[in-house]
Amino acid sequence: MHKIAANAIDWKAVRQDFPILGEQAHGHPLIYFDSAATSQKPRAVIDALRNFYEHDNANVHRGLHTLSSRATEAYEKARQRVADYIGAASAEEIVFTRGTTESINLVAQTWGGKFISEGDVILLTVMEHHSNLVPWQLLAERTGARLRFVPVRDDGTLELEKLSSLLTPEVKLFAFTYISNSLGTINPVAELCEKAHSIGALTLVDAAQSIGHLPFNVRELGCDLLAFSGHKMCGPTGIGVLYGRAELLDSMPPWHGGGEMIVSVTLEKSTFKKTPHRFEGGTPNIAGAIGLAAAIDYIEGIGRPAIFEHDSQLARYAAERLTELPGTRILGPSGERGALVGFVMDAAHPHDLTTFADQYGLAMRGGHHCNQPLMRRFGVSGTTRASFYFYNTTEEIDRMIEILHAAVRFFS
Repeated sequence: MHKIAANAIDWKAVRQDFPILGEQAHGHPLIYFDSAATSQKPRAVIDALRNFYEHDNANVHRGLHTLSSRATEAYEKARQRVADYIGAASAEEIVFTRGTTESINLVAQTWGGKFISEGDVILLTVMEHHSNLVPWQLLAERTGARLRFVPVRDDGTLELEKLSSLLTPEVKLFAFTYISNSLGTINPVAELCEKAHSIGALTLVDAAQSIGHLPFNVRELGCDLLAFSGHKMCGPTGIGVLYGRAELLDSMPPWHGGGEMIVSVTLEKSTFKKTPHRFEGGTPNIAGAIGLAAAIDYIEGIGRPAIFEHDSQLARYAAERLTELPGTRILGPSGERGALVGFVMDAAHPHDLTTFADQYGLAMRGGHHCNQPLMRRFGVSGTTRASFYFYNTTEEIDRMIEILHAAVRFFS
């Protein structure tokens, strides 16, 4: 497909690329509204994984035989594909990890262990996923550093007017999410990076919820580091990426010690490879990287501008329809949002609501979504979250509203 407007794409034909969407749950057609947790996989990705294991399976970098050469070529081509996808200057700025969580922990352990000391400040936001909070808490405990937080307004946006008092010279890193996984808030990444750099702080962007939904270029955003997971963008689980500016990665020590990340080893000491390989000790998730490259090819075949337009329309439509339900409160911005809607209903706890919905084939997520501080900020224990991707339809949202009306009657 060409990169054209969302209304010019046959989205129903796109749905046919996803075998799992033909499944049933409890005798009802599956409606999968949990893509913020993990997206479904198209045949192109499934076939890429199968093809690797059937024809090219071998360990990378170490072998001189044919299969190893083919596996290594495919693995490194995947690295270049990721670099092109996010606009990195080179493939050497791409480190393969298990996912967003491991990418952020890698930075906290290596960069944080070397450059953060007592009295330094790490700035975060109240809307961060636990994966962009807990690693910094652990670093602060180890080093004596302090954490600060940008507050969140009632409408789900950041209180940016407070940045001038929060971004002080003590701040060494500003780490924040691109799109909130509970609110759908889209943060002004380039603006935040510019403000952080003006006082000499580095920036880390959690792109888990944005990587497969909207186009961006890391050099245009101006971020120093960026983390994401493949499984939220049609790729396999267990594969993720840490992007870092080359000179920054070069300044960071290794993390996991072992095979592949070394140049030479004696009984007394070791010397290590240059980035990115110094951070990829052991046998990597070769098939995962190849599957991620296939997912990128698939997404780019549709076009991220069209995907973003389509997903935004679904989120707006869902938010509008949810207002029809009695006793329903929608969290997050009323305007443009990411591809999700989080809400609470007087009728039932989110866990009970999602369990009820599942009986009708509707897969949503209920709970705190690894956002416990954010939930406390809004005075709730959790929300029900419906999250969308380009394989979802407005007809599915209409069916969701029918099911939720039935839930109101049942629990009332």
